[in-house]
Amino acid sequence: MLPPSHRLRRSDDFRRAVRSGRRAGRRAVVVHLLAGSGQAAGAADDAARVGFVVSKAVGNAVVRNRVHRRLRAVLASRLPDLPAGSLTVVRALPASATASYAELVADVDGALRRVLVDSR
Repeated sequence: MLPPSHRLRRSDDFRRAVRSGRRAGRRAVVVHLLAGSGQAAGAADDAARVGFVVSKAVGNAVVRNRVHRRLRAVLASRLPDLPAGSLTVVRALPASATASYAELVADVDGALRRVLVDSR
């Protein structure tokens, strides 16, 4: 589970990360990372924040929720690797519905490695 201080909630933050951040795609996910973006008004600290986009193209509600839970678990363990104050959006692609947990981990790790190298 992601702590509340690490959740991306505002649509402005999602939009900013997707439009201005670095992007890396894999078979099941696309990761957008906006490093050093600063915080929205009222934020307590400069924690890295993560948000997820799992559209209806992925599957029905049961499948979307399963994919969302798996992605949330993967990113919760990768929070220390993300730059402080960064915004990260993970967009699930339709292939994520049939991907195993190990495949999701591999795709997220590969995409994160790519955007972290590009953002330095």
